[in-house]
Amino acid sequence: MANINVRIDSNIKENAEAVFASLGITPTAAISLFYNQVIRTNSIPFELKADIPNEKTLSAIDEVEEMEKNKEKYKGYKNIDGLLDDITPICSSNNK
Repeated sequence: MANINVRIDSNIKENAEAVFASLGITPTAAISLFYNQVIRTNSIPFELKADIPNEKTLSAIDEVEEMEKNKEKYKGYKNIDGLLDDITPICSSNNK
């Protein structure tokens, strides 16, 4: 037998252990299952992928990049008061 010492966020530990308990297994059994699957599949036994922004997020990123490239086309604000002065009439008309 071997020991493994792992540091993990306490919330992750608590939430995972609640799932293990609901499945009737111990954290040790869960880790053993994980290791056995790694050996059996010769891989990480679940899909690993980077977070890829969705279309709405990609569109927002494009919009910000456009604004950065063409700052002269867009109004900027030095403080919140100026922004609020400009958007208050718009917000008021939308609430009617």
